[in-house]
Amino acid sequence: MRVPVRVIATEKLLNEMDSEVFDQAVNVATLPGIQHRSFVMPDGHWGYGFPIGGVAAFDVEEGGVISPGGIGYDVNCGMRVVLTNLTEGDVRPHIRELVNTLFKKIPTGVGGEGFVKLSKQEFGRVLEEGGEWSVRNGYGWKEDLERTELRGMADWADVSKVSKKAIDRGFDQIGTLGSGNHYLEVQVVKEENIKYSEVAKKWGIFPGQVVVMMHTGSRGEGHQIATDYLDLFLSVMRSKYGIEVSDKQLACAPFYSNEGQDYWKAMACAVNFSFANRQTIVHRVREAFSETFRKDAEALGMSQLFEIAHNRATLERHQVNGVTRQLLVHRKGATAAYYAGREEVPAFFRDEGSPVIIGGSMETGSYLLVAMPGASETFCSTAHGSGRTMSRARAKHIWRGEELLRSMESRGIYVRAQGMGGVAEEAGGAYKNIDEVVEATHVAGISRPVVRLVPLGNIKG
Repeated sequence: MRVPVRVIATEKLLNEMDSEVFDQAVNVATLPGIQHRSFVMPDGHWGYGFPIGGVAAFDVEEGGVISPGGIGYDVNCGMRVVLTNLTEGDVRPHIRELVNTLFKKIPTGVGGEGFVKLSKQEFGRVLEEGGEWSVRNGYGWKEDLERTELRGMADWADVSKVSKKAIDRGFDQIGTLGSGNHYLEVQVVKEENIKYSEVAKKWGIFPGQVVVMMHTGSRGEGHQIATDYLDLFLSVMRSKYGIEVSDKQLACAPFYSNEGQDYWKAMACAVNFSFANRQTIVHRVREAFSETFRKDAEALGMSQLFEIAHNRATLERHQVNGVTRQLLVHRKGATAAYYAGREEVPAFFRDEGSPVIIGGSMETGSYLLVAMPGASETFCSTAHGSGRTMSRARAKHIWRGEELLRSMESRGIYVRAQGMGGVAEEAGGAYKNIDEVVEATHVAGISRPVVRLVPLGNIKG
């Protein structure tokens, strides 16, 4: 180990983590160029290479590596929240109609195809321009980009570094939600769930308000890019660069090597796919609300609050032992939490810090938080979700999708899904308690809850 491992958790959350989490965090601590600590966030659980909830930063000037296992197959998977001026009283009588309309407009499931039909050449522009492409083509508002990480575009993307197979897998999936734990949810702000009223008010959040949250990423595009470069790194890591790893899932290359730079530019294409994907979904969400409530999206106050990802590597400047260094921060199932004043924080949020979006299960609700100064100790990182406590196969053995849907509807949550197996996999009981995860990030001084959001309706793959 080149650095220690630090797990941020309460004793209860620590005991709920599978033992492989600690083995993986230790393996990460052996990688070349790693700085300060190998971190695990409170929602940590076993993943591919890195644990999900894993954070590590590498000094790129001192042989630091880039590793797809520290980013994930679903590159730049992330969360987006859109506000409305509607209240629960406005929406609940129409929740079935609204959710059904959303389900019709936004394809879900493993192989879902989007409504945006593109040539391969135009798709290449999507991969290099991201959310900018979507807005320019009428799928969103210019203001959305001002409330999106990187303004919705990784500007170092180079489509020539993306394989034909990756292009083929992604070019018809713009505007699709996908499967697994991806969702689009209509949520309500209960007055008693506002935890930090001063910030909530500034952000435009009020009691009774209905908001929309989504969780999705780069779909088949990101998966294939990760696969391609994992194979490439395995073929050159030892023979060309003399790098030995404890687990082949941590295949890597020096950041400034030819292979490392090629992956960096291809990864950015997957980042841009996900930005374009979520931006296009927001366009369809606004259409669905307009059709349901017979008003345009502007009149419904459907401005974007923020979008932030949790599966990406980003070049950032951080202090290590009192020295400011250029580091490549890998966040695998971990959300960036840029504290007040950092250059990454959009101007509107600069005084309080960047918003953090932590998604829960479809039964339990989700959180908006704000970064705290203590995040300087974790390379500006915090949790990304509840974190699973059991496998999907185990969840399907315990729950039945049809029964779960009926139970949720009896509790005021209307859900539409492609398959009942996917519903069972995402039962609330398969996840850690999100309140405990959020409280752990608060106690650790890395992110503070602003508001807890309660589900009214949900669409899933």
